[in-house]
Amino acid sequence: MNSVWQSFTFATVPVQQWVKSSYLHRLVGSLYGWRQGSWLMQWSEPLGAALVALVLVLAPFVSTALIGILMAACGAYWVLLTLSDENRPGFTPIHVLVFAYWFISLVATGVSPVKTAAAAGLAKLTLNIVLFLLMARVLRSPRLRSSVLTLYLLTTTVVSVFGLRQWFFGAQALATWVDAQSTLAGTTRVYSYLGNPNLLAGYLIPACMFSAAAVFVWKRWLPKALAVVLTLINSACLVLTFSRGGWIGYVVAGFAFVLMLAHWLSVYLPRFWRRWAVPIVLGLSAAFVVVAVVAVAPLRDRVMSIFVGRADSSNNFRLNVWAAVQDMIRDRPILGIGPGNNAFNLIYPRYQRAGYTALSAYSVLLEILVETGVIGLTCFLWLLTVTFTQGWRRIQALRQGNNWDAFWLIAAIASMVGMLAHGLVDTVWFRPQISTLWWLMLSLVASYYPFWSEGAEVGE
Repeated sequence: MNSVWQSFTFATVPVQQWVKSSYLHRLVGSLYGWRQGSWLMQWSEPLGAALVALVLVLAPFVSTALIGILMAACGAYWVLLTLSDENRPGFTPIHVLVFAYWFISLVATGVSPVKTAAAAGLAKLTLNIVLFLLMARVLRSPRLRSSVLTLYLLTTTVVSVFGLRQWFFGAQALATWVDAQSTLAGTTRVYSYLGNPNLLAGYLIPACMFSAAAVFVWKRWLPKALAVVLTLINSACLVLTFSRGGWIGYVVAGFAFVLMLAHWLSVYLPRFWRRWAVPIVLGLSAAFVVVAVVAVAPLRDRVMSIFVGRADSSNNFRLNVWAAVQDMIRDRPILGIGPGNNAFNLIYPRYQRAGYTALSAYSVLLEILVETGVIGLTCFLWLLTVTFTQGWRRIQALRQGNNWDAFWLIAAIASMVGMLAHGLVDTVWFRPQISTLWWLMLSLVASYYPFWSEGAEVGE
């Protein structure tokens, strides 16, 4: 059984041999001579990290069109790096399934009833994947990884501080975000530079996890104190979005982070605490959440609205959209309608309930299922399984080596879990401000892959 699982998660599959035996791999290194004579390419990896950082820093503040241009630049630079490479290994089991998902999306585009619209969606997916390829490469360096993540955390601080300012000084609601009949109808929901509280909540889930990880990764007490402050600021801003999906994602991500933290620290504890540390920490965390919900009236009202069914307008809207989406899936279950919101917007009106227009399926899993069918969803779930398995194995290896950089990996896994939990009831995951972060998490896990030996430090 163990050998089957290892094969399923590519633990024993020679991925590098696959890649080196492919026809496309023959192109790798074709520009190596030019690279050797180029003065600028002496800093090829830092330049790639700078491009990645530029995307992450500008994403909350600029248009989606500009984000797309920057992602295309990242893809072009990755191609240049690959063609001028010294035949180094760089593909992981995660890469294999990412390419498999892209190929399924390509086929889904080919059989889509709205091929032109689906092609636009495929182009957006391709931009995200080439960004992933560059990030997975440059983040293998611990120094570059730390620099990129530090810049990302500084950016989230600006976003969160502006969100907190909106809470204290007020902010105009740009849309009807709270049921007019609700006791929270007059409550300010912060949205900062992103223009939507649900989008802001999705953006801040990774920020909370990575600022918490920085407490353990950053050396010396002053940076650690700064990391604690960043964690509190990001968490407070996320809570004040009053996004129920964002809260779900935050709590789930927090539980995942605390669980892995307790596991990491258990080796330093006496025998009793090794056994009971995880259940005690999880129990205290759950108790804290319950007390907060009971004690804070706005928080309690917003949480309780989750369980009132169709009595809440937001719940009722989603239930009607999900019913229509299920009809779409039944009509095209194998490969779906093709990727992207443009394809969805053309097909959905044929199935929508009267008065319930929608731009997406309001659920990531349903969106993937409606876009790429059962085949695409199966590949996506396989990708998640391999990613989490690879990530957990690297955490174990880094724990044995007492390498505290593993907390960046812990934060990435916790963020992915939280973003998926949020994605069960919303699709902000597909917006570029969030999708770039999802692929950042995926690339971080891939960047820890041991290319040489299990004991070698990643990035050497």
